Amino acid sequence: MKNKLRVGLALCGSYCTYDKIMESVSRLGEIYDLTPIMSETASKTDSRFGKAENFISRLEELTGKPVITSIVDAEPIGPQQLLDALVIAPCTGNTIAKIARGITDSCVTMACKAHLRNERPVVLAISTNDGLSGNAANIGILLGRKNIYFVPFYQDDPKKKPNSLTADFEQIEATVEAALEGKQLQPLFFSK
Repeated sequence: MKNKLRVGLALCGSYCTYDKIMESVSRLGEIYDLTPIMSETASKTDSRFGKAENFISRLEELTGKPVITSIVDAEPIGPQQLLDALVIAPCTGNTIAKIARGITDSCVTMACKAHLRNERPVVLAISTNDGLSGNAANIGILLGRKNIYFVPFYQDDPKKKPNSLTADFEQIEATVEAALEGKQLQPLFFSK
């Protein structure tokens, strides 16, 4: 049997997308050897969308691995070359800004920094209410950065949230496959 590619799946705090992410984890787990990662905030914050401990349990059940929740545990991803690709889904505006500016202050940004040192692909599935305002410049910086790829995204509610962008989480697998070939899946920005 062929070995599965090793893919990290890092979750940030856009809790409203977690049900979609868990559906993606189920599909991706059939194809890839998944390593779950959750930002420190996401791994400890209960929201109206669910309890953090329940999301951790679901991730661990779906992947068969403990969730990485600290900078110390994420750092070996780089030197030990633990992943073939890293997916950050959902990738919040806060995390986008940090990656664009080289800030490493969470286990997700450490996983990204550590993984990029190996010049391997990072796939961002954005979910941010300010993608077309405050974070537009940061998205622009990352669009041109080597080894960073975006899951195609769209305005999720242009009337009520005109600056909000979200990834089409069903396209994570296709984006990872394209990224492993050094290509950005197109079209990048679309309407539903």
